[in-house]
Amino acid sequence: MPEYRGDIHAPDFPPGAAWLNTQRPLSMRELRGKVVLLDFWTFCCINCMHILPDLKKLEHKYRDELVVVGVHSAKFAAERETENIRQAVLRYEIEHPVVNDTQMWMWRQYGVRAWPTVALIDPEGKVIGGHSGEGIFEPFDQIIGKVVEVFDAEGKIDRRPLGLMLEAARTPQSLLSFPGKVLADPEGGRLFIADSNHNRIVVAALDDGTVEEVIGDGEIGLADGDFDAARFHHPNGLALDGDVLYIADTENHAIRRADLGTGRVETVAGTGRQSRDLNGRPGPAAGRALNSPWDLVLHEQQLYIAMAGMHQIWKMDLATRVIGAHAGSGREAHIDGPLEEAALAQPSGVTTDGRKLFFADSEVSSIRAADIDPRGRVTTIVGQDLFDFGDIDGIGEQVRLQHPLGVVWVDGSLYVADTYNNKIKWLFPETRAAVTFAGSGRAGLRDGSGETAEFDEPAGITATGGRLYIADTNNHVIRTVDLATREVSTFQLRQVRRLARWRAKPVRLEPQKVRAGAAELRVTVELPEGHKWNPDAPIEAVLMVNGGEAMHSSHPAGQPIRIPFTAPEGESLLQIGLTMYYCDTSRQAVCLFQEESLELPLQADGSSANAFVELPRTVGATGANASALTPSPLPSLRSP
Repeated sequence: MPEYRGDIHAPDFPPGAAWLNTQRPLSMRELRGKVVLLDFWTFCCINCMHILPDLKKLEHKYRDELVVVGVHSAKFAAERETENIRQAVLRYEIEHPVVNDTQMWMWRQYGVRAWPTVALIDPEGKVIGGHSGEGIFEPFDQIIGKVVEVFDAEGKIDRRPLGLMLEAARTPQSLLSFPGKVLADPEGGRLFIADSNHNRIVVAALDDGTVEEVIGDGEIGLADGDFDAARFHHPNGLALDGDVLYIADTENHAIRRADLGTGRVETVAGTGRQSRDLNGRPGPAAGRALNSPWDLVLHEQQLYIAMAGMHQIWKMDLATRVIGAHAGSGREAHIDGPLEEAALAQPSGVTTDGRKLFFADSEVSSIRAADIDPRGRVTTIVGQDLFDFGDIDGIGEQVRLQHPLGVVWVDGSLYVADTYNNKIKWLFPETRAAVTFAGSGRAGLRDGSGETAEFDEPAGITATGGRLYIADTNNHVIRTVDLATREVSTFQLRQVRRLARWRAKPVRLEPQKVRAGAAELRVTVELPEGHKWNPDAPIEAVLMVNGGEAMHSSHPAGQPIRIPFTAPEGESLLQIGLTMYYCDTSRQAVCLFQEESLELPLQADGSSANAFVELPRTVGATGANASALTPSPLPSLRSP
């Protein structure tokens, strides 16, 4: 069965390359005995995002036989930085090894020409073939199954685990996780935050940051119902219609409707599956498949949708719930012209002045405009084409941005989240002038003047009351910029206890002896170096004896925890839950939380001297790591 064997020795990974999701560099020799799938990707690319679910399914189905390796081959300059790739690995929840092919060495060795491209390597280290584009699960499922069958019959499959160390395992949890978009509601005094990687919407008070509501239970899913039971999948854009919040539920490929009065969520468009149909003809929204809706803006009961996966702007009539394309042919390119003929490239942010839609067309690093009038046109304010990017202020064609994701209209001008430049830009549509408004360009978390402040891939932006509110995505916080002074500060969330909803896996401790009867649990909690307690949040504790009634208590952060309980005679089990909030002292606005679930076996009798048991605990995860012949272009995969 030669079609399931490779013909070309697979080139090895480049020496000295940085790796993620593994504690050591891998080699093709080490991977002998495994079926290897190389995923050539770049983290800006919507098509690369779309195949990640297929890769996860293949990894799950062939968990012992298949190794997926992400070969990150950057398009944008910012994407060459290993730390930026690490953030993308965390944001996309990638669980396979990733190598930073910063010089495009493997790209050239394998003859790759497009993102995404995947290459399949047999257990003897030879290239079987490759495929470019989406929709990879079914063809690769069939071929991987046959490859495993053929090589297994020869005893050449190695099912031993690689023993990887995921980036997520060494990264502490934060109160927000990669917030994507943000929306200010001046009338209601609220700030809506798409807490994207926590799969929920956080509602906070504009004046003091008090967390007022959480929409979604935090688990990935597509479930309607009450706010505490509804489920989302990496939501992004938000639009408000009175007391109804519309949500672009990006990875569910859906539009959701959250009624803030009744506390319920319903799906108004989308099926949970990605549409591959470029037909944007208007039709009923219910049951209509969508493709990565990324941002929303509302105007006169028309909900406009930046449909990133279709390279179009869509609209939905809220009265009739008819949905369809408004601008863009579906072709990924930078072509101005009549609405239906123009070509867009991954629109990811949208705003309006009431006459035009202004959108961040991220893959062409452009800010463009589409008339609301259906007889209108698409025009470009700043930006050029797919590979024209940089960080240059100026007028018109002089201007260069780098993968902008957010835009907001304020009093005759536009403010842009210039994401990969780590800046906020100020644009004037009439003159096409663009200047840096805030951000030094360095990736970091630093408040202060507009010139010295630092952001890290800001992706969402809104405005009210003379301030910009910015989803500073890789910093896991919301920032504000004073429009008059350009002073940058960090929006502090308060009363944050309701944001922790995940239960940690229990850790079994060594047994202790205690005197039967009245006893006390004492816990001394220590923080890792470089962290301090969050003064706005006490430590929450839950104690159960032998699975009985839960005893809840709150304790001042930084002080020993003491909880009285009754120790029964003989053997028993204490179940202890701790939720703790703390901050990174070097990035003081980054507030983290840690949940500990502990099980402590006890041996109690009347002769024991101790009337208490004591547990020292250290919280917080340790830091992140930083740590041939040229084949002809990949042959296409052959099907039987």
